[in-house]
Amino acid sequence: MRIDIITVLPELLESPLSHSIIKRAKDKGLAEINFVNLRDFTTDKRRTVDDYQYGGDAGMVMMIEPVDKAISYLKSQRDYDEIIYTSPDGERFNQKIANELSLKGNIIILCGHYKGIDHRIREHLITREISIGDYVLTGGELAAAVITDSVVRLLPGAMSDNESALSDSFQDGLLAPPIYTRPADYKGWKVPEILLSGNDAAIDKWQFEQSLERTKLLRPELL
Repeated sequence: MRIDIITVLPELLESPLSHSIIKRAKDKGLAEINFVNLRDFTTDKRRTVDDYQYGGDAGMVMMIEPVDKAISYLKSQRDYDEIIYTSPDGERFNQKIANELSLKGNIIILCGHYKGIDHRIREHLITREISIGDYVLTGGELAAAVITDSVVRLLPGAMSDNESALSDSFQDGLLAPPIYTRPADYKGWKVPEILLSGNDAAIDKWQFEQSLERTKLLRPELL
């Protein structure tokens, strides 16, 4: 998988996407993550990527020309399955979308900034808009990092145990059950006996019941 992230702040993405499972995936050649500096596609000395809004409202807007040039350059190198814009009013990101994107080959993520982007970019260049929540960030870099992290970790071989991702919260539409590790008794706080029983069928049944109960209590809208 290759993910090209178009941004005005590539340095903001370097640390979040250079460690742990994401680093392992890159080192194994499972994922290639590139940061494309939008300012490299400007023509003026100040490397301007924003301008005032038509209509006179407050806030600067990302210009169409550098974005178009950046996307056109990338598309001249390879075909892309999705060109994603990180937007507060996009579809709400969830595990189902992460699973879907993990099956793609090449993806572009455009990080918004300022008041947003010229709407013609959304009309003519973007194939999908994604939001990570109902709030506004300073820029789309953190959203792009969240999307990239959640997608790349799903690639076969990225995790040391490929089965692990299948038991994550939301994979089956439910929250994950409670989990425990040693010691079995700490300050009198004990691990449920069922998990120490060695009875796989009983453990599976208990875990499902716990997942269902936790989802009903904490996230009933998922049911």
